[in-house]
Amino acid sequence: MTAEEKPDYNPHDYPPMAVTVDIVALTIRDQQPHVLLIRRGEAPYKGAWALPGGFVQPDEDLADAALRELAEETHLTDGPHLEQLGTYGTPDRDPRMRVISVAYLALAAGLPEPKSGSDAAGAEWIRLADMGFGGAAEPLPLAFDHAVILADAVERARAKLEYTPIATSFLPGEFTITQLREIYEALWNEPLHAANFQRKVQSVPGFVIDCGRVTAAGGGKGGRRARLYRAGDANLLHPALLRTTPEDPSSTEA
Repeated sequence: MTAEEKPDYNPHDYPPMAVTVDIVALTIRDQQPHVLLIRRGEAPYKGAWALPGGFVQPDEDLADAALRELAEETHLTDGPHLEQLGTYGTPDRDPRMRVISVAYLALAAGLPEPKSGSDAAGAEWIRLADMGFGGAAEPLPLAFDHAVILADAVERARAKLEYTPIATSFLPGEFTITQLREIYEALWNEPLHAANFQRKVQSVPGFVIDCGRVTAAGGGKGGRRARLYRAGDANLLHPALLRTTPEDPSSTEA
């Protein structure tokens, strides 16, 4: 017997509740990390910046809903791989009703310029520095609790750089160690010692593979041509490339 078949069951006895999805899409543009935001075209928070997302349809899987909302609001139809970030359910997070949101994280290189659609009045790549991550003292405000979701996503991305080869997903098929280091510096928001970083990277089995070629031109005036690498087959980095922390400045030599 289903709940609806029970004689004492009345759906109106229960408060309304909805499920949404929100997407944090991060990419590197002009050597700076950016997040994809939309300008809300409808109430609540009409005109405010927000993460792409929306309500899950009754017959829809969560990940499918996230890809659909991303495509509808930004026209990014070739959406990047999504991984679930977390679930957010503070009772007053949405003024309309009780809404539980499942957030997803997307990390990818070369994502195109977005175009607004559906109920989004605009869509843009915004620098993380303008969102308060190592940049502007007054971050761009976000609707709902999206500032909390974005902060969690940035920390997830930074942590993944320590233990996984995710940094290579921001790069072309062949890249230099300098380009790889710039990804770490941009997302960690800290300078890294070039020689130590290269030594660390090359000590991790399966992280990068030497292509046996060098760049067509050297870096800078009269500079040496750099060796080219491609992503290896490692799923985890061992040893890990750990960030420097205020509590333990010696936690990394990168």
